[in-house]
Amino acid sequence: MVKIGYLGPKGTFSQEATLRYIDGRKIENFELYEYNGISDLIFAVQNKEVDEGVAPMENSLEGAINVTLDMLASDVNLLIKDEVVISIVQNLLVRKGTDPEKIRCIVSHPQPIGQCRKFIGSRYPNAHIKYVYSTAGAAEEVAQCDGSMAAIGSSIAAKVYGLDILDKCVQDSDNNLTRFAVIAHNDSCKTGNDKTSIVFSTEDKPGSLYRILDIFNLWDINMTRIESRPAKNELGKYIFFIDILGHRDDEDLKDALTMVKRKSSFYKFLGSYPIFTV
Repeated sequence: MVKIGYLGPKGTFSQEATLRYIDGRKIENFELYEYNGISDLIFAVQNKEVDEGVAPMENSLEGAINVTLDMLASDVNLLIKDEVVISIVQNLLVRKGTDPEKIRCIVSHPQPIGQCRKFIGSRYPNAHIKYVYSTAGAAEEVAQCDGSMAAIGSSIAAKVYGLDILDKCVQDSDNNLTRFAVIAHNDSCKTGNDKTSIVFSTEDKPGSLYRILDIFNLWDINMTRIESRPAKNELGKYIFFIDILGHRDDEDLKDALTMVKRKSSFYKFLGSYPIFTV
């Protein structure tokens, strides 16, 4: 039995990503567990309350999910064992019979609010914006309100909480994708179509970052993503998250990572895992 945690409650895009992961990997014997926050979810994996956790990593419109990156870098000793990418379709959800003219408040998680700025600004410029911890939580709140609120969330959330979809596909861009990481105590074996993630910081010397990145060039390794975050221990100091193509067992990548570790003031391996394919 595989215990899998996700960012709840029911009806979130995290639940959708989790079900996509289970279906794609053909996991037949599993139990699902909901958590109210990303930190709660990741600590649950660390403490072995669940075997795996599906946590959002980045969105194509809003960028990195910082809490996930920060926790993987400094708060837990866990690895990424898989990834899932889903298309995010946001909808305006209301109680049945709601008069659109009476909507005074729009509630959702900060990410969906950011993804729907143009729609909100054009249709509901005077509406109060209320942030909650999940789109499903927003839908639940709207289901219990007096009809003056609307939620931004998924069609799944509308079904779960008995809401009407007043407007479909209200996100600012159709290219709205979110990448989720499957986090566990182990990563994955080599498949031949893999990705590796690391996080590191450099010495405070001119050209330090360039010299580390040039290692991948020398070994002809493709870097697909780089993200910087404050190191949190010193003003102006940063750590860098990098995704590169290949698996830790590939000889060239193994050599390259050894060199990166030697030239870094801080280095942490975050896992090798299969590249998501539709």
